[in-house]
Amino acid sequence: MKELQYLNKYFVKYKFRFLVGIGITIVAQIFALFTPSLIGDSIKSIEEFSTQNTISAEAIKSELLNNILLIIATTLIAGILTFLMRQTLIVMSRHVEFDLKNEIFRHYENLSQSFYKRNRTGDLMNRISEDVNKVRMYVGPAVMYTMNTIIRFTVVITQMYLISPKLTLYTLLPLPILSYSIFKISKEINRRSTLYQQNLSRLSTFTQEMFSGIRVIKAYGLEGQKQEDFTKLSRDSKKKNMSLVKMNAQFGPLMILLIGLSNLVVIYVGGVMYINGSIPNIGIIAQFILYINMLTWPVASLGWISSMVQEAEASQKRINEFLHTEPDIKNTQTAPTPVNGAIAFKNVSFTYEDTNITALTNISFTVNKGETLAILGKTGSGKSTVLSLISRLYDVEKGEITVDGTNVKQLNLNDLRNSIGFVPQDAFLFSDSIGNNIKFGDEDATYEEIVAVAKKAVVHDNIAAFNKQYETVLGERGITLSGGQKQRVSIARAMIKDAPILLLDDSLSAVDTETEEAILNNLLEFCKNKTTIIVSHRVSSAKNADKIIILEDGKVMQQGTHNELVNTDGYYKELYLKQLSEKEI
Repeated sequence: MKELQYLNKYFVKYKFRFLVGIGITIVAQIFALFTPSLIGDSIKSIEEFSTQNTISAEAIKSELLNNILLIIATTLIAGILTFLMRQTLIVMSRHVEFDLKNEIFRHYENLSQSFYKRNRTGDLMNRISEDVNKVRMYVGPAVMYTMNTIIRFTVVITQMYLISPKLTLYTLLPLPILSYSIFKISKEINRRSTLYQQNLSRLSTFTQEMFSGIRVIKAYGLEGQKQEDFTKLSRDSKKKNMSLVKMNAQFGPLMILLIGLSNLVVIYVGGVMYINGSIPNIGIIAQFILYINMLTWPVASLGWISSMVQEAEASQKRINEFLHTEPDIKNTQTAPTPVNGAIAFKNVSFTYEDTNITALTNISFTVNKGETLAILGKTGSGKSTVLSLISRLYDVEKGEITVDGTNVKQLNLNDLRNSIGFVPQDAFLFSDSIGNNIKFGDEDATYEEIVAVAKKAVVHDNIAAFNKQYETVLGERGITLSGGQKQRVSIARAMIKDAPILLLDDSLSAVDTETEEAILNNLLEFCKNKTTIIVSHRVSSAKNADKIIILEDGKVMQQGTHNELVNTDGYYKELYLKQLSEKEI
């Protein structure tokens, strides 16, 4: 249970509920003890009446009636207390589940970009859903029934020992066999549960990817092949689950067998002791049989409890793997650090750790507040990496990036990112209304402000043509919209944030030249007092920038203004002439 020790902090947090639940359990088990004792007394009285005839029939009837009423009363009280026990401990487990899911989600949010490159979405989802549910079963039912079993064993065996130590000893003889069996089976359950959960993650990852890429699957006619792949994964999952279920199924019959042996021991040994006069009456044998059967469910539940604990151990181990993963990017400054927007790269080099590809090599440039910088270059030249480093999605290995003269690592990370409006190359929209997707940049924005930025992004007319306009709910990843519409909604989202720094990562690649020109003209006015960096493959997006740099293989090959670069031989001039001729054609 080493991995499950991580959950101890939650038991401390909810110690009041936990201790109250244990207290209620103890009282409930004490009341449960009355029934065998009352039945034993009743049988003893009947035996005395039939053999010695020392009391009247009316007295026996009265005593039996009183005992029956007491049995009903104590059983009702024990039942009510058991209900309260469940309400206390099971509700506690739901609180722990809520806290743990939120802790995992917060940690997911803090983990770095490289983490999400190494891990698949389906696996992340499985750990925060299926694995957390397994852990909840440990915190709730497993703990509850464990407490219930321990307390019931304690009070029942104590009561049995007080009545007849010798008969108690014989009765408990099968318990060592039970303990060893539980130990062996539990180890195997842990191993099989781990394999099953790992396979379930692969299945979740596969289905998530298939649903996300359904258009590609249909376009290439791969439905049959993917169905075969899914069937194979499902069959493997079923095989591992059946293997786990078969192991779990061994517990029940084993428990019942051992309880049955204990009952036989009670009848035989108790009968011999009664004949020898070691026990005074048959009522004691009846009591022992009832006590043994009171242990039937706790003993039978040991298998279930052990199974839940082992499955939770396997799941918590998978959860801990991520919770113990430290984010590469850490907020080193807790005090607020206002950002104005002057950006400088000083001899910056960067290599992606997962691919070992060197994206930037010793590049330097400055962008003052209110200026616009355009970055052009071929695919893979390092353009997008520049933007990722400014917002600290990654940290540089060599050199320094400063904002307002301060190293970005020394800035408050939240303040830095809140000061940036970012439009990614692959525009991502949430499965929500178009209006809410734009408001993602400013949750307090009014409808009028949303419409205003949509007009500046030249997407208002498209939205107005929809039946529900800004209330139109988008499909997953914005699939309802075209590529150009998604880019323009993303631009509107960045504009409504009104941050001092605006980063545009090839965000006009899916729009036509006429729409691009209109958006760029609107951006000229919008970005007057903002630091703007535009990554693009088009000269038309860069020509109005205050500075232009050309990247090739992560190095700065050219830099200057539009007029300077079109009059200098090189990549920019060639691109300009090529795109100019295409426009004329």
